[in-house]
Amino acid sequence: MKQVKIQVPSLVENIRVVESFIDNSKDTFHIEDDIYGNIMVAVTEAVNNAIRHGNKFDKDKHVYLSLYVEKDRVRFEIEDEGEGFDYTNLIDPTAPENLENPGGRGIFLIRHLADEVEFNNDGRKVQLTFLLTQPTTESEEAATSEPSTSSDHATA
Repeated sequence: MKQVKIQVPSLVENIRVVESFIDNSKDTFHIEDDIYGNIMVAVTEAVNNAIRHGNKFDKDKHVYLSLYVEKDRVRFEIEDEGEGFDYTNLIDPTAPENLENPGGRGIFLIRHLADEVEFNNDGRKVQLTFLLTQPTTESEEAATSEPSTSSDHATA
């Protein structure tokens, strides 16, 4: 497993550093375009939450971002130095009474963009897993395609 780690002070401007980290990781580890957008939005949202809600914009506290690359998945871990939060008791941003609220959508969005989301350390750490699509070979495609029948072919 390959891994890369960075840490950034809790300043909103450091989201740009995180975006560059994701861009570089995409190129270095050949992450497919079809999940790149989900990764960019979910990871930057998680880092933004860590800066804003976890570390409360305290520039003396850091956000730690780790990337673990395996054959079939990439996993990002985002950890802050805050007090944590109750991730099991979040409001539903799609409920009618919450539609007008300006916040409360970040974790909802993250959960829909990542294939797996796991919170640890009382909510101070979140792991976002994105499954990679494996390129199929011609022999695999032939093995998974349905056999054709004579009714599939037009006759002249």
